[in-house]
Amino acid sequence: MGLLAEFHLSSDHLPLVPVATVVPETTLELDQGQPRSSGTPTLILRATGEDADALEAALDDSRFVGEYSRIGRDGATRQYQLRPAGEGPESLDELAVNRSVVERIVVVEDGWLERCRFADREEFAAYRAFCREHDIGFTLRRLHDDEAERPSERMTDRQREALLTAYEMGYFDIPRTASMADVAESLGITAPSLSERLRRAYVHLVEDHLRSNPDLMGLTG
Repeated sequence: MGLLAEFHLSSDHLPLVPVATVVPETTLELDQGQPRSSGTPTLILRATGEDADALEAALDDSRFVGEYSRIGRDGATRQYQLRPAGEGPESLDELAVNRSVVERIVVVEDGWLERCRFADREEFAAYRAFCREHDIGFTLRRLHDDEAERPSERMTDRQREALLTAYEMGYFDIPRTASMADVAESLGITAPSLSERLRRAYVHLVEDHLRSNPDLMGLTG
């Protein structure tokens, strides 16, 4: 069973991040276009915003973009076909190290917001380790089995944030690499408040993934 992950990659060197800093009011979404038999792939950039001149000037200046052309427009959204230059630290080749399938990339001023499917937890862990080894910040926002239902909406955003932050910082690692106090400080709350949020999140996880699936608890057969 695969994994669906949503995460934030933080780096000034990711493709098109410098472009996003020039046009902060424009939403930039990046997709892979038609595959090529060799060389770097073409990419599709969807840009939603009014400042087309500033965007295209930034694309002209980008070391990542070898060439581009506008291929369509729908209201305030313009579509561009990009061919990467394929040189320097912004090369996409450095990120193509696993069997993941990218569903969505939103380019923001400090990195990428990405939604991606991984073959298994080992591939996900390898990808996260690769990012950290190359000084790309990795902040997990959501992770779940792609064939399973999402956790109950009864879990609040704050509980989900606490659980994911604790996971990302290493609170659940063996041995732990972050304390309750470390995670609480990161969230800007007290350790007792964090403890309560985590306990409530645990309850939702047990109810959603164990009590509703007795096979996982060895209660059938």
